[in-house]
Amino acid sequence: MNLRRILPMFILAAVMTIASGNSANAQATQRFGVAFYNLENLFDTIPNNPLGRDDEYTPAGKNQWGSKKYWNKINNLAYAISKMTDDKTGLGPAIIGVSEIENKSVLEDLVKAEPIRKWMLQICHHDSPDRRGVDVGLLYNPRFFRVLNVTNHTLVIPGYESFKTRDQMCVTGILAGDTLSVIVNHWPSRLGGQEQSSYLREAAAQLSKDIADSLWAIRPNQGVIIMGDLNDDPQDKSCAKVLGAKKNAEDVTPHGFYNPWWKKLDNGIGTLAYKGSWNLFDQIIVSGTLLGKYTGPAHMHFLSSRVMNFEFLKDNDGSRQGYPLRTHSGGVWLNGYSDHFPTEIFLGK
Repeated sequence: MNLRRILPMFILAAVMTIASGNSANAQATQRFGVAFYNLENLFDTIPNNPLGRDDEYTPAGKNQWGSKKYWNKINNLAYAISKMTDDKTGLGPAIIGVSEIENKSVLEDLVKAEPIRKWMLQICHHDSPDRRGVDVGLLYNPRFFRVLNVTNHTLVIPGYESFKTRDQMCVTGILAGDTLSVIVNHWPSRLGGQEQSSYLREAAAQLSKDIADSLWAIRPNQGVIIMGDLNDDPQDKSCAKVLGAKKNAEDVTPHGFYNPWWKKLDNGIGTLAYKGSWNLFDQIIVSGTLLGKYTGPAHMHFLSSRVMNFEFLKDNDGSRQGYPLRTHSGGVWLNGYSDHFPTEIFLGK
């Protein structure tokens, strides 16, 4: 037996086996969910707003918002969140942005509710100056996401100092070893008409973009996600022009944004409906620094997106059939979830 010939062949075979194993491991991508959910007027039952902004959601108010309705809604929402799983995210999303919450206490009740209690979700919250008394917030699973910093940013409209809306919350942390910032939004509504109020959402988009730019000034390669109920669709000026979120990933620069929801709306998929027409206000927009063409497989990158229009979240009533099953409609308590479907993206590494 000629060992001089056999030994090099053995070494080559071993190297090829190791390389094959590394390739398989590279393809076994870690996957993390990042979700957003408008919780539709998640108020407690206590009349504690000095300006009476929460009167509608009190036992004596218009909606007769008592303990039974409140706890039903808490458990309904917790059940909906518990279903935000798949074969690789059995413990649910790593991060969940939320809007239309009255205070921190309602989030504390939510994360302790039985359907999701075992996940031990943590809370980021900040009291906004909003006239309706609602805020944005962020829930996160500390097994996956470690918070480093939280900042809150007030939208100021020059010449309209009395205008008050939700602050934008920027949460920066570590996900699977990479720095990630999530900017949670609830942009101004279309009250008074879409075109007449567009300048407010354009200003909100500019604020989100400025926050992202300030993050990149410190860490140019980090990922940035802008999420929330934007009260505009992907093709509207605030998203497409001011924020510059592109319909196609190939058009996105590292410090630009990709909007994976644009094509979904083109295909008739939305998160809320009005008079037979779908909108997709609940968006999770990712920076170019989260696209695989810039990050490479060793860093966090965008994989896919979905509207979570689960059957149990849909109304079965005739005129509202297929729409989100909301809490109230026409003054009638429906014991539903929200008037918005939740959305989710998946990041991989």
